[in-house]
Amino acid sequence: MKKISEKNIEGRTLRLVQGDITERNVDVVVNAANSYLKHGGGVAGALVKKGGQSIQDESDRIGFVPVGHAVLTGAGKLPSKFVIHAVGPRMGEGDEENKLRDALLNSLILADSKEFRSISIPAISSGIFGFPKDRCAQILIGGSLEYLKNNPHSSFAEIEFCVFDDQTVRYFTQEFEKIGHYTGLLKKKLK
Repeated sequence: MKKISEKNIEGRTLRLVQGDITERNVDVVVNAANSYLKHGGGVAGALVKKGGQSIQDESDRIGFVPVGHAVLTGAGKLPSKFVIHAVGPRMGEGDEENKLRDALLNSLILADSKEFRSISIPAISSGIFGFPKDRCAQILIGGSLEYLKNNPHSSFAEIEFCVFDDQTVRYFTQEFEKIGHYTGLLKKKLK
């Protein structure tokens, strides 16, 4: 695991790491899921392979989840305690940016409702679903900052973005470098 960047936002940590999300020792990891919660490839497949069949079994009991929504299961043998399955959009289905924002927001709301202190989020929808990696970074980082600003009593101490490939790391790093600009805009917006 390689730490790329870390920012302190009003006593909370935003972190960017490059590596395998299945190895993150946090309260909850986010899975980039499909609506049927069939965890065959990508992040989803890796989580089930490492965490065990119990993750897929719990997902099967939940069944269908609409795009933009999120649900919680146990984490099996993973170091994290839970998995949030966030259903992001596939490129070409329409309204993808808002659906990705909803998937992020619903994941953060769900984690916060369980009073989780740490969460690790992958680049949702930017793999086989084809969402552009640069826009994914903008939406996930900007949306997380906005969530923290709008929820000052949130349980989060750490929001982490765990990305795998070098290209995705570059886009997320560019967005991390803008965090001071984001927080300035959010402060103005809240006044």
